[in-house]
Amino acid sequence: MSSVEQLGTDRWRARWRDPGGRQKAKTFTQKDFADNYLRNIDAAIQTRTYVDPSLGYVKIKDFAAKWMTAQGHLKSTRATYESILGKHVFPRWGSTPLSKVAHEDVAVWVSGLLESGLSPATVRYVHRVFSLLLDLAVRSSRIPRNPAAGVRLPRVQIAEKRFLSHQEVSALAQASGDYRVAVLLLSYCGLRWGELAALKVSRVDLPRHRLSVAEAVSEVRGKLIWGTPKSHQARSVPIPGFLVDDLTVAMAGKAPDALIFVSRRGAVLRNLNFRRDVFDPAATAVGLDGLTPHELRHTAASLAVSAGANVKAVQRMLGHASAAMTLDVYSGLFEDDLDGVAERLDAGARVYSMCTDAPIVLPTAESAGR
Repeated sequence: MSSVEQLGTDRWRARWRDPGGRQKAKTFTQKDFADNYLRNIDAAIQTRTYVDPSLGYVKIKDFAAKWMTAQGHLKSTRATYESILGKHVFPRWGSTPLSKVAHEDVAVWVSGLLESGLSPATVRYVHRVFSLLLDLAVRSSRIPRNPAAGVRLPRVQIAEKRFLSHQEVSALAQASGDYRVAVLLLSYCGLRWGELAALKVSRVDLPRHRLSVAEAVSEVRGKLIWGTPKSHQARSVPIPGFLVDDLTVAMAGKAPDALIFVSRRGAVLRNLNFRRDVFDPAATAVGLDGLTPHELRHTAASLAVSAGANVKAVQRMLGHASAAMTLDVYSGLFEDDLDGVAERLDAGARVYSMCTDAPIVLPTAESAGR
């Protein structure tokens, strides 16, 4: 049974038993505070939403260490999380107990981040990291709900994606010299940079025009981290026929476990070095200033859709987790594809009409109503 007892002047103790039968207590300076607290405890026990208050006493910085331990499956993202925690989360919340994080305080903090000069995209990402940490606290039954959920976030103006034409891809590839084939592979197969840098001879099946993306490499604080692709799943990617001869030359004389593309010194390709020495100068030379290797992945999606690929095929080629994600990223491309569907339907209906001498009858208002 729950109860409130007076311990002395301005001291009241609320007592209750948790769902496991353990005796719990908390002291207050006023009886009304104790009564109200106890009513909330009783309601939580009745609705099975009870959370042991003592579990929320752990400080954000200490709990973050547990959360980061659970992020062992991440690679470069883990380093980003650590940086955000150190720069933006701990200065405000590090010494705050989980149970003392209030929704309105998170909202004020988010506004302050924006006023400090951080971009809307960065503010949203910082909030996301903090919210993910608090999600684990909820799942661990340390707090009843996530106080960062529902906070109004600044809007991000989505930058317009740049899609290269076949001609632009060809010009860029030619300007890239020894890395011509690498640029073509990025542009027509949609590989991520880390997937290209980790691609080995044994992963390419030239007779079947397929390559297997099963490994990726990323650079974290100057150290190379090897692992699975971003989706953590291997995938098979089609190779356009015109690339087969080029890949044959690129793989000639290399062992099955050798990397296909390496630096001029024979080491693993690093994105920053490649951009500085090869990609950026090539892009500038052909009038594509500011282009990034990742935009060649967008280009691969665009060229695939224009060639008639449906959303499921593009999803599989790019290694997205779902077709919905592909549509979210490239919805504009498939709107153009819908125009093509309408044109093909129109052409099919007209061919049928010509072959059967049957007129195409449009529904009247009366028939439509029926």
